[in-house]
Amino acid sequence: MAEASAGLSALFEAHRAELLRFLTARTGDPAEAEDIAQELWLRAHRTDAGPIANGRAYLFRVAHNLVLDQVRERNRRAQRDRSWHGAEYGETAPGMELPDYRTDAERGLIEREEAALLASAIGNLPEGARRAFRLHKIDGLSHAEVASRLGISKSGVEKHIAVAMKHLRKMLGD
Repeated sequence: MAEASAGLSALFEAHRAELLRFLTARTGDPAEAEDIAQELWLRAHRTDAGPIANGRAYLFRVAHNLVLDQVRERNRRAQRDRSWHGAEYGETAPGMELPDYRTDAERGLIEREEAALLASAIGNLPEGARRAFRLHKIDGLSHAEVASRLGISKSGVEKHIAVAMKHLRKMLGD
């Protein structure tokens, strides 16, 4: 038993940098990856497993399972927070926002900035192209429906859409 533990410990040390990159890629957070690596190190030292055919694969599988455990715990915590908040304050308390565990604040800010940039670019389209683009791409109307609504031909709609797409690609840098 001590031999298996010593072998896994040595394998852990040999692959530590690679495991940290793996964990950072899975968690998106170097500090969280370091915490999980520490838990993996502890498990490698405490293990009483028998002979392991592929120790490296075993370590990566355990690391992956630890990431999954962390995600499950985060989801349970979020559900518990929502349940507690709902029981304590009803569905939503005025001015209270529940934590959003799906995206981080930086990603949300980037998405809002991109949406604002797109809205601005659409707003700067020539009038006909903007109306045709909105009806087709945003409202989901077919070219024939857009043509009927705008009182132009179907090929006119296609030309407006082409102008809009060219303008947006230029404004947004492809």
